[in-house]
Amino acid sequence: MARSAVSLTLVGVTAVLGLLLIGPLAAVIWRADQGLTALDIEAVRFTLWQAALSASLSVALAVPLARALYRRRFYGRGAIISLLGAPFLLPAIVAVLALLSVFGRVGLLAQGAAMLGLTLPSIYGAMGVILAHVFLNMPFAVRLLLLGWQSIPSERFRLAQSLGFGPPALFLHIELPMLRLVAPGAVMAIFMICLSSFAVALTLGGGPRATTVELSIYQALRFDFNLGAAAALGLLQSTLCLAALGLAALLPMQHGFGIGLDRALALGPPKGWRAYADFAGIFCATVFLLLPLGVLFYTGLSGIGSLPWVIWPAAARSVGVALCAAFLACFAALILAKASLRYGRFYEGVAMLPLATSSLVLGTGLFLIIHPFFSPARAALSVTILTNGFLSLPFAFRILLPDLRRLYADYGHQMTLYDLGPWAAFRFVIWPRMRPAIGFALGVTAAISMGDLGVITLFANADGTTLPMMIARLLGAYKMQEAASAALLLVLLSFGLFWLFDSREGKDA
Repeated sequence: MARSAVSLTLVGVTAVLGLLLIGPLAAVIWRADQGLTALDIEAVRFTLWQAALSASLSVALAVPLARALYRRRFYGRGAIISLLGAPFLLPAIVAVLALLSVFGRVGLLAQGAAMLGLTLPSIYGAMGVILAHVFLNMPFAVRLLLLGWQSIPSERFRLAQSLGFGPPALFLHIELPMLRLVAPGAVMAIFMICLSSFAVALTLGGGPRATTVELSIYQALRFDFNLGAAAALGLLQSTLCLAALGLAALLPMQHGFGIGLDRALALGPPKGWRAYADFAGIFCATVFLLLPLGVLFYTGLSGIGSLPWVIWPAAARSVGVALCAAFLACFAALILAKASLRYGRFYEGVAMLPLATSSLVLGTGLFLIIHPFFSPARAALSVTILTNGFLSLPFAFRILLPDLRRLYADYGHQMTLYDLGPWAAFRFVIWPRMRPAIGFALGVTAAISMGDLGVITLFANADGTTLPMMIARLLGAYKMQEAASAALLLVLLSFGLFWLFDSREGKDA
C-alpha cells in the first residue's frame, strides 16, 4: 500500500510539472494571434546582446580573480570566497538598489563627481543592465572556475615545475585546457540567467533601446492589456530559452584532469608584478561587491523602523510564499531524485524542465488560462507559490541528488534486506543522514523565492503585493530612502530564512 502511494505521488508530481510547462505554453501558443513589431524585434536583439555581453564579461573578469584566489593564501581568503556565494542568493531588486546607491544619479560616485564639477553617465539603460548582471553573476562564475582549478591534481603543477615551466607555459599547457572545458559552460549558464532576467530590466532598462522580451511581456499585459501581443512575446521568449538550452546541451561534457593523490598545492605562487596584480584584482573585486551593499546597509538601516505600514504585510506575504515554495520544490526534488536512481535519467530530465521556460512566460500562460473565469488578482499568491516552487526545483534537485545517490550506495542493500517501506526508509535512514543537504536545499530555494520579482507583477493588485514588488514601486516613485530600508529588510529576511534552514539542519553534519 505504501509503495503504491509513493508511486502515485511520483506520477502526480510528474503530471503537475508537465502541466505547469505544457499548459501555460499551450495557452500562449493558442493566443499568439499577432505578429511581431519592429519594437519586438529590437527587444529580441537587445535581449540576446545584453545576455551575451553580460555572460562574456562576467567570465572574463572571473578568470584572473579565480586564478588569484586559487594560488594565493592570505588571512580572510575563506571569507572572500564565501562572500562570492552571496550574490547568488541576493534578490535582484536589492542588487539593483545597491548599485544605484553607488552609481545612480544621487549615488556615492555621482556626489563625488559633482564636487569635482564632473557629470557621470546615467546608469539607466543598457550600461546599467549589463553592470547589474555582472555584479550578480561574476561571483558565480568565480566559484565555477575556482572549482575547475581545484580539480587539477597538484601533481601536474609539480611536474610542470620540475620541467622548468614558467607562468606563461604553465597557463598554456595546464590551466588553459581546464578553462576550455569549464568556461563555455559558465558562459552558457550565465547567458541563460541573463536571458530571462526581469527585475534588472524592469528597474534599469526601458525605452526602445534597452527593453528585453520579458519586459515587453510585462508592458503588454500590465499597461496595454494586449493579450495577443503578450502571448506572441511569451512564445518568442520560450523559443529563445529552448534554443539556449539546446546550445548548452551541445557543449562537450567535462572530463576529469587525471587522478591525483589529493595533496595540497605546495608550490610557491609567482612573485613580483604578478603578486601585485593578483592582490589588486582581489581587492577591486571585493570593493566592487562590498561597497554597494555597504552603502545600502548604511542608508537603509536608519529608516527600517519607520517604514510605511504596508511594507510589513507585504513582507509577511513574501515569507509565506517563500516557505511554501521551498517545501514544494524540495518535496518534488526528493521524489524525482529517488525516481531517477530507481528508474533512470528520464526523471532527471523531468526535474530540469523549469530551465526551458521563464517566470514571465509561465505567468503569461497562467494569466491567459485564469482570466476568462475569475480575476487573476485572486490567485496571485497561489500562482506565485506554484511558479516559484517550479522554477526552484532544479536547484533543489541538484543539491539533493548527489547525497541521495551516496546514501543508496551505502545503505540501499540494508533497506532492501529489512524491507523498509518508503516512509520508514525516509524516517529512519534518509532524513537522519540527509538533514544537512535537505536543510541547504530548503534554505537556497526559500531565499530565491523570497526575492523573486516575476509572476507576481502580472497578477497582484495593491492589496496582494510582496516585498520585492513594493521595493520596485518605491523605486519607481523615487522614494530612495524607503526603498533602501525595505531592501535591507528583504536581505535580512532572505538570508535569515537561508540561515534558519541551513544552520538547524546542518549543525550535525
